[in-house]
Amino acid sequence: MNKTSTATSRNDRLAPIALFVYNRLKHTAQTVAALERNPLAALSDLIIFSDGPKNSLAEANVRVIRDYLKKIRGFKSIKIIARENNLGLAESIISGVSEVINQFGKVIILEDDLVTSPYFLQYMNEALSFYEQDERVISVHGYVYPVKQALPETFFLKGADCWGWATWRRAWNLFEVDGRKLLDELKAKKLTRQFDFDGAYPYTQMLEGQILGFNNSWAIRWHARAFLLNKLTLYPGHSLVSNSGMDNSGTHTGATKIFDSPIHQSPIGISPIPVLENMAARRAFIKYFSRPLLRLMTSRIRLKHYWKLIKKYGHKHR
Repeated sequence: MNKTSTATSRNDRLAPIALFVYNRLKHTAQTVAALERNPLAALSDLIIFSDGPKNSLAEANVRVIRDYLKKIRGFKSIKIIARENNLGLAESIISGVSEVINQFGKVIILEDDLVTSPYFLQYMNEALSFYEQDERVISVHGYVYPVKQALPETFFLKGADCWGWATWRRAWNLFEVDGRKLLDELKAKKLTRQFDFDGAYPYTQMLEGQILGFNNSWAIRWHARAFLLNKLTLYPGHSLVSNSGMDNSGTHTGATKIFDSPIHQSPIGISPIPVLENMAARRAFIKYFSRPLLRLMTSRIRLKHYWKLIKKYGHKHR
């Protein structure tokens, strides 16, 4: 039996799925329905973290979500963790991932607006098994940007990502919660331009925003920590995930179709490849980030960032 088939032939090796939801019934139902269409769903444990309402206005929507969650079927087991208080997206994911991974040693993570291919769980489990002992690899990712260049079946990029991903205890233990520490190290090592895909995307400003309280992103800290440690994330050559939340309903995103990527309807094979950053794929990402619409979007992110700085610190802040 080859290595890639081992994870799908032994049920006890399948990673649990951690699903994070809040108050979006339509998105959550789409996410669950797509996940149920994975053949491995019936063999997988699903652990759902339902964040508590932010205020009295949110209580009804959270209650509706929790009523829906109780009706979900199609998985080996289903556990619903209903938070009494509102943790917010970052704390919900950080604490939830830690909770699951400390129990199981590995985990597949989805948010309530991620629609998956029927082959998503197969790819994730096979990759988790294949690279479990390789400390150069920090995570596995299911989404890939809709670049125009042909990409290999799988490839590595430095850093980490957040739209349908998986990791191991050994990797998640490296997570750094202190954004200031990460930013200082990036600057001290003169890595901010490389971190920003050669200036094509404002990841450094996203990290600065997290430090200043403009956003509460766990993902930018996960990416920065992996990047600083020269760790790699495995990507598929075709996207196994689509984000349905780019409709102004999410925490950190507005309405846009620029990230829409067709969901691949065939398996992605896991086989030995060089455990190195794929520079051709990196250039494809840079070219994608440099598209006029994305340039406009990132320029707005930068402008919004600077206005917040001015409001907080005055015009003398640089």
